[in-house]
Amino acid sequence: MCGINGFVSDRAMGKEAMRDRIGAMTERLRHRGPDESGYFVGERVALGHRRLSIIDLESGQQPISSEDGSKRIIFNGEIYNYKDIQSELVARGHVFSTQSDTETILHAYEEWGEGCFGKLRGMFAFCIWDSRDEVLLLARDRVGKKPVFYTQSNGTFLFASEMKSILEYPGVERRINDEALASYFTYSYIPAPWTIFEGIHKLLPGHYLVFRKGAIQVKEYWDIEFAPDRTMKEKDCIHDFMALLDDAVRVRLMSEVPLGAFLSGGIDSSTVVALMSRASEAPAKTFSIGFGGSTGGFDDERKYARLVASRYATEHREYEVVPHVEGLLEKIVRSFDEPFGDDSTIPSYYVCKMARENVTVALSGLGGDEVFAGYERYLGFHLSHIYQRIPKYFRDHLLQRLINRLPESSSGGYTVNHIKRFARSTSGDDAKRYFGFVSKIQDSYQDSFFNGNRRRYADSFASAENFFRKTYDSAKADDPLNKVFYCDMKTYLCEDILALTDRLSMHHSLEVRVPFLDHHLLEYCAKIPPEWKIKWFRKKYLLKKGVDGLLPREVLNHKKQGFVGPMTHWLRTELKGMTLKTLSRENLSRHDIFNYNTVQRILDDHYCGKEINDTLIWSLIIFQVWFNCYMDPGSGS
Repeated sequence: MCGINGFVSDRAMGKEAMRDRIGAMTERLRHRGPDESGYFVGERVALGHRRLSIIDLESGQQPISSEDGSKRIIFNGEIYNYKDIQSELVARGHVFSTQSDTETILHAYEEWGEGCFGKLRGMFAFCIWDSRDEVLLLARDRVGKKPVFYTQSNGTFLFASEMKSILEYPGVERRINDEALASYFTYSYIPAPWTIFEGIHKLLPGHYLVFRKGAIQVKEYWDIEFAPDRTMKEKDCIHDFMALLDDAVRVRLMSEVPLGAFLSGGIDSSTVVALMSRASEAPAKTFSIGFGGSTGGFDDERKYARLVASRYATEHREYEVVPHVEGLLEKIVRSFDEPFGDDSTIPSYYVCKMARENVTVALSGLGGDEVFAGYERYLGFHLSHIYQRIPKYFRDHLLQRLINRLPESSSGGYTVNHIKRFARSTSGDDAKRYFGFVSKIQDSYQDSFFNGNRRRYADSFASAENFFRKTYDSAKADDPLNKVFYCDMKTYLCEDILALTDRLSMHHSLEVRVPFLDHHLLEYCAKIPPEWKIKWFRKKYLLKKGVDGLLPREVLNHKKQGFVGPMTHWLRTELKGMTLKTLSRENLSRHDIFNYNTVQRILDDHYCGKEINDTLIWSLIIFQVWFNCYMDPGSGS
């Protein structure tokens, strides 16, 4: 795993000046590749690379040049089938100087051009510079496991694995993007192609970018298509997807450095550990997180993780997270370079830290919820079609008023909150209803959320919803449930879950691999009828049948907890003082973006138990820390 960056300038500046600039940009990515650095400096182009050595430890240094010296590549990721591709290319006459997957990509591009992307199995972000045609190509993997950011600034095209590298280049402006800001408080993350900075963009998953003579072209090379095959038999389906999943785990055991796995105690990570253990002779190294301090009624999943660790005799380690975040929040914010409001960053930070102290590569169960329908909101969306049969007046007036008055759980549980969100989100068409399930800010807060002189931000809330609707409408699917699976793959999965995993693992120089998102498995599961994924109101129906016998019964049957902590309770107790200080009138007045009275109402509603606003409050806290780091004069980044 590595960090890549570079620039193409429309004017000559001298080799020494270019080397200084690419050196400074690359140094900002040291955490992504602590083992070594490499550079290429041409007439008007410079490429930089930081390397975390995983395979071909002796000869995989980058950038790597083509045989004739006309092309160079820098690469971040892992290609699991590179040896098969390499063999095919050798048969076609290509000569290799290394045994790395990086060089294989370059030769594949020489042989097949832009058609090479479809041959790659793995996670990747790479740049190829063709000096003969003066063309720069950037590509991002199918589902967005690896990031690419880019911008044009004062005649220079810049790209990098993280925005901090781009921001290091002189003259890159830091202006807040209105639509991105509203989207952040809508989703708790910023969906691609936006970033918090006006003019800096994320390359979309499954896309590649061509920069030629000052012009940018972005093209799609892959998309998921849901085409349920209702002629298949359930038994055959289970056999086929379990074989694909087993193969996806096996190929991700490729490594020349120590390897382990995250084990949360949920079905997905437990399945990965089970299959990993069957494929390995040595005991797997597994890592779990629990929570200490005042947790209210929150119960973490360590006991289930221990059951799996015991069954497969893993070398198991645990870490207990407590509500002390002083100093941690700035580290998290600087990992993302933009506001990122998912509070699972805290346990993720610590599990990555613990894993890196023992291994260099870790497998994860991420993606299982999107592939096999594991989220509560999928069940809620499924049930909403039945709920809509209730007469409108009784449903939208009497029932909703009654539900809105329900007090939230004092222990921090989400049951009442989910009921409220369900009731508020059952009007409108399918897209509108599902947007209600994923939105983090209530309509009642939106109109007065931003200050009067910041009305342009408030108008952008509509843009955030329109963005979601466009994604829903563009889904290559007919069934409403498949359309929401598609939406989550294109938004939440890539720019929340995978972004979180990439930044925090790379902060600790750890590579994380995700078997559930192998594209062969994804494409097969897109053929599975959605009614088999949620059956008899049971989430992950098909996956649970597939892993029955692999996992302890208690793991299969316990209620999904998710990789989150007791943040609802902590914000009312140990973190209340920090929250009030961070969101004080004095601090908020430094940018004057938010209406202080509305922020107070959000806090008061949470503290008195009227609403659970933990995600919205956490998003406000993180934004304030981010603003202090990146936008406040003199604070720098």
